[in-house]
Amino acid sequence: MTSILGYEFPEDLFFTRDHIWVKADGDDVTIGLSDFGQAIAGDILFIEMPNIGRVIAKDEAFMSMESGKWVGRVKAPISGTVSEANEELEWETNLVNSDPYGEGWLAKIKASDLSELDTLLRADSPELEALITEEKAKYNK
Repeated sequence: MTSILGYEFPEDLFFTRDHIWVKADGDDVTIGLSDFGQAIAGDILFIEMPNIGRVIAKDEAFMSMESGKWVGRVKAPISGTVSEANEELEWETNLVNSDPYGEGWLAKIKASDLSELDTLLRADSPELEALITEEKAKYNK
């Protein structure tokens, strides 16, 4: 586990600049909101789940989340087909805040191009540390 300014980033995950984490298990990819992402969003109040079977392209908005101070579209970190959505979050949205890397996962995607993972950040990358440092100052977190 890598800690950046008090926020946790597991080494086996990839991260987007939009604070989405990505875990690849072959071409099955699980995504969620990072520890830092949930901190700047605040308490998640509503999640619009993606449609199972929807084909998505990398960087395409395919679901949304809402907190008391933010409404945002979640962009696909990788191209593929939505294979599962965490239905538990429809009733317990707070799992995104309390367990972002576990029970608070958002969706699963059957990836069509795993090479797209190479465009994402890793927990130990200087780019992720720079991004979190910049965003922490911006959001005063």
